[in-house]
Amino acid sequence: MIPEELRYTAEHEWVEQRDGNVVRIGITEFAQNALGDVVYVQLPEAGAEVRAGDVVGEVESTKSVSDVYAPLTGKILACNDELSESPELVNSDPYAAGWMFDIEVEDSGSLSALLDAGAYAKLTE
Repeated sequence: MIPEELRYTAEHEWVEQRDGNVVRIGITEFAQNALGDVVYVQLPEAGAEVRAGDVVGEVESTKSVSDVYAPLTGKILACNDELSESPELVNSDPYAAGWMFDIEVEDSGSLSALLDAGAYAKLTE
């Protein structure tokens, strides 16, 4: 399942445009399937300034540990604190309850540089 309304990165993060320059970030269905059962999620600190491509967290599963990257440059506004108690939300609902963090982006036009659903589908074939 690859939601059409989202944008994607080659590192398997999804990006949802929210209000104004705010975007919400999570990992894709493809990524959580590859990881297996998620047991721990480390998220960035709210208020942190991040640059596109920075490692900002990690997801630990029963199989491996994977980095989470900032897909865009900006400031972390909020993190999904529920993931500290219930990291399995990344597996059960990666596009909603399993979201990871919100970024206020410096340049909302930078979203256009990310993959659309069709391009992401090709990447994951």
